[in-house]
Amino acid sequence: MGDSRETFGQKAFVTGFPIKHSRSPLIHGYWLKTLGLPGSYRAHEVAPEAFADFIRSLKDGSSGFAGGNVTIPHKELAFRLADKPDELSHELGASNTLWLDDGILHATNTDGRGFIANLDERHPGWDRHETAVVFGAGGASRAIIQAVRDRGFREIHIVNRTVERARELADRFGPKVYAHPAAALAEVMKGAGLFINTTSLGMDGEPAPQLDFTPLSADAVVTDIVYVPLKTPILAQAEEQGFSIVDGLGMLLHQAVPGFEKWFGRRPVVDAALRALIIADMKAH
Repeated sequence: MGDSRETFGQKAFVTGFPIKHSRSPLIHGYWLKTLGLPGSYRAHEVAPEAFADFIRSLKDGSSGFAGGNVTIPHKELAFRLADKPDELSHELGASNTLWLDDGILHATNTDGRGFIANLDERHPGWDRHETAVVFGAGGASRAIIQAVRDRGFREIHIVNRTVERARELADRFGPKVYAHPAAALAEVMKGAGLFINTTSLGMDGEPAPQLDFTPLSADAVVTDIVYVPLKTPILAQAEEQGFSIVDGLGMLLHQAVPGFEKWFGRRPVVDAALRALIIADMKAH
């Protein structure tokens, strides 16, 4: 006989290609254990050419899953194949969280909510400012621009090496969002209260450019969506220059909350023990 917790509980997944390095099973497994809930959450690797079939099996119930998380490279296709993607997903053109309700496959994107919740937890009051600078215009920046705009920032300046990419995002997210080339970074930083690195610069020991954060507002917050290492080169520079910093790990933890609640019926808490568990896993690998 198998484990009755897994046999009789809801089953959820995280899928991507590749997926073996995902820490989502560790996060959701911790919540299942601490809440004493039956169920399982596991990594389920699906190649791009097999993803449409996987979604069909999810919709018809043959997969056995109640829903799950979707990561690179499947987020755009997950949005297109879902029956009822929400407004966040529609504007982003991508979904990272799926759940079944009466046979209807719903979809949302929780990346922006995770980003905002992390700042709320680690640096309350960060949103009293009106101007933000987003460094980078890749796919990871979309949900963050959307969330910061929806939180009420008056101006969001996207700075990117290829200004055309930044212009595409400015067009997508409306009149509060402005596109700039890399050479304009110092100018748009003047008086800004939030600086967000959405590039992969500094990830896993990769080099990062030297940045001068002094044009920012004196009480500005600098944050990075990279969380390996926990204190990235960009965050270390900002801290050395006297600015408050927020690491990117909390975004990973908080973006997982809404999905868990949909699949397992309880709203989990991002606590110090979960954060310590993921940090220990990062150090071990």
